[in-house]
Amino acid sequence: MPKDSNEIDLETWAEPDLSSAPLVSLVVPCFNEAEVLPIFLARMRPILRDLSGLRHEIVFVNDGSTDGTLPFLIAETVLDPAIRVVDLSRNFGKEAALSAGLAEARGDAVIPFDADLQDPPDLIPRLVERWREGFEVVIARRVDRSCDGFLKRETANAFYRLHGRMTDIDLPENAGDFRLMDRRVVDALNAMPESCRFMKGLFAWAGFRTASVDYVRQPRAAGRSKFSGWKLWNFALEGITSFSTLPLRIWTYAGFLVAAGALVYALAVAVRTLAFGVDVPGYASLAVLILLFGGLQMIGMGMIGEYVGRIYMESKRRPLYFVRARFGGEPTGERS
Repeated sequence: MPKDSNEIDLETWAEPDLSSAPLVSLVVPCFNEAEVLPIFLARMRPILRDLSGLRHEIVFVNDGSTDGTLPFLIAETVLDPAIRVVDLSRNFGKEAALSAGLAEARGDAVIPFDADLQDPPDLIPRLVERWREGFEVVIARRVDRSCDGFLKRETANAFYRLHGRMTDIDLPENAGDFRLMDRRVVDALNAMPESCRFMKGLFAWAGFRTASVDYVRQPRAAGRSKFSGWKLWNFALEGITSFSTLPLRIWTYAGFLVAAGALVYALAVAVRTLAFGVDVPGYASLAVLILLFGGLQMIGMGMIGEYVGRIYMESKRRPLYFVRARFGGEPTGERS
């Protein structure tokens, strides 16, 4: 007998089985983020649950937090099976924590995400949509950073320009760690053996088919930034020296220029001496030249030292991090 059009078909009404559905992993490095984590989960959970036809998991990496971050996350793993926590043995830094999260994530698509909510969670469905269109990397690009201070914005822009001129890779301007990466991209990143890791550069170096989605950066939802000016400077230096030998090459060119200048000056002195006899130059100019070239030599040695230090760190082959413990359950799908 044909069914009435108003009759409910219980077979089609049943919740779909998502056990074999693609898995989306959110990787969240955390260092003393106890203040913002409740806000983070309140905003993130509805968005992940509404990803149609997908399962999800949130992989928190506790990077040696000294506040209530770890107890809070452990308690959340009991309440939510989609949450997993990787507790590192100490604070290894964000790049190592992000590497740990990528190694632990099991998703078909992986999204690194900062707990401070400066990147909007509402953008995640758009990243997933582009991924479903066939793109293997979907970059979230900041088109408005007015929430950041003037100095931070200008120094960031200067870094992207300098990095683009000094390296052979195309580092997307105003793009942070927030992006979606296909499983094959994550596997490629996990296979890279570097100890000194500049993740934005590794993301760009890996390549793959890439799209971008624009957004407006927001202020921190709570807490304060863990990056000081000094840390940002060292981070920028890491980014340049990890992907370019131009700073070393510059000093080769500088050496040739100085040698050529010295030769020209020596010839000029010889000609003047032969023509006008021996004179006694002033000691002040001599002292200035000695200090100038001594300073240039020290800068050059320092630049060489930066690279030698990185060779030294890489040659040790130490692990990037140690995992103290793991907590958590299984990925979940959409919920009604």
